[in-house]
Amino acid sequence: MASKILLIEDNVLISKSIEQKLKDEMYNVKAVFNGQDAIDQFSKDNYDCVLLDLMLPKVSGEDVLKHIRSKGETPVMIISTKDTDVEKAINLGLGADDYLSKPFSMLELLARVKALLRRSRQSEEKPKKNVYNFKDLSINLSTYQVVKNGVVLELTLKEFEILRLLLTHPDQTFSKQEMYRKIWNEEYYFNDNVINVHIRRLRKKIENDPSNPEIVITMWGFGYKLGQIEI
Repeated sequence: MASKILLIEDNVLISKSIEQKLKDEMYNVKAVFNGQDAIDQFSKDNYDCVLLDLMLPKVSGEDVLKHIRSKGETPVMIISTKDTDVEKAINLGLGADDYLSKPFSMLELLARVKALLRRSRQSEEKPKKNVYNFKDLSINLSTYQVVKNGVVLELTLKEFEILRLLLTHPDQTFSKQEMYRKIWNEEYYFNDNVINVHIRRLRKKIENDPSNPEIVITMWGFGYKLGQIEI
């Protein structure tokens, strides 16, 4: 079955060009031209990949991306003239999987789309791991149980969800904004204290030395990521 791609681009000429090239490669493409239609279309159908322009009428590309990420892990590639390193970091931090700056070649676009779809299929085919170990710590995602040196730890739901988020995305660094949106399911209003308190409490419970954490690692200036966890 052909992969289904949602193309969100307000420039009709660019959209038609991309759409035709993808259809030539036997992809099933749905094109929309503003952010509101993108949200509506994504909500009523399932897609294997999304190509998203940032500068959209009605609803911004950033808000469309937040909506997509609130619904799952559908691969998203940003296509935009906003090509500064800061812009890339912001949008990848919001959950984009790739970024292609305009103008771009159709060959590069196709290569990126194929790579995204391939990685997505490989991720789906991997067996879901439920038990993670780190030295004297064992985390079971199925039973919500965390054991350290044979003792069951009392984690709050939010603390466990932070740990689960990092465990299930071992190669990703999460900004405080993105972590807050994913764990609390609401918009982040620059209240660092909420995240800081939960991270501090979690580290006190799971780290051997909370002041030198090995599991919940701080990436200064950006956010948090997972340390080296064993199978």
